[in-house]
Amino acid sequence: MSSLLKAEMQRVLFRPAKQRLVEFIEIEEPSPGRHFLCVSVSKTKVVQLSIVGCQASKMSLKAGSKRSHTKRSSIQECYRRTEIWSLQDLTLVDGRDPDVDDPCFLLHFDKVRTVTAISCSAKYSIVRAMVALSDQHCQRPLNLLNFDWAYIKPTAFYSNRGDCVVLSQICFYAFNLVCLSMCPVPLDA
Repeated sequence: MSSLLKAEMQRVLFRPAKQRLVEFIEIEEPSPGRHFLCVSVSKTKVVQLSIVGCQASKMSLKAGSKRSHTKRSSIQECYRRTEIWSLQDLTLVDGRDPDVDDPCFLLHFDKVRTVTAISCSAKYSIVRAMVALSDQHCQRPLNLLNFDWAYIKPTAFYSNRGDCVVLSQICFYAFNLVCLSMCPVPLDA
């Protein structure tokens, strides 16, 4: 579902603005509809954060040929950016309390923007993306406060290697099975 949503937002909002949507999370906002915090990169390598609101609207479509007088209704998602910032202007990301499973965090621009993700893992997902893009495109480290660094920049072998670790574990288990199968088994019991 999220890949379809990402593709739809990319097609409707970001591609016409010549941007690539890198990461997004769903957030809670007081206004009705669904809301997302999106991180995008333009062709000129400018990284933007934006709040995108999504409301379903009914459209009336004519069905069939030109002579048809029947109408059918369709629900269309209406995406709109309500707030936009540059990652360069972000001075601090405050996770509030690293010891509590809290999906809320603060983005410090000229003003402080409170963001409440739908889960704590979503919060860390978007912050990891912002850290990587800040290192890559802004040539400066992103200032973080009150985050568990083990989830932001993993250092252990098993923490962030993805498919390579899974493949090496499968090979290790297969090797053990081959070794065990080659051991002689006594036939008298």
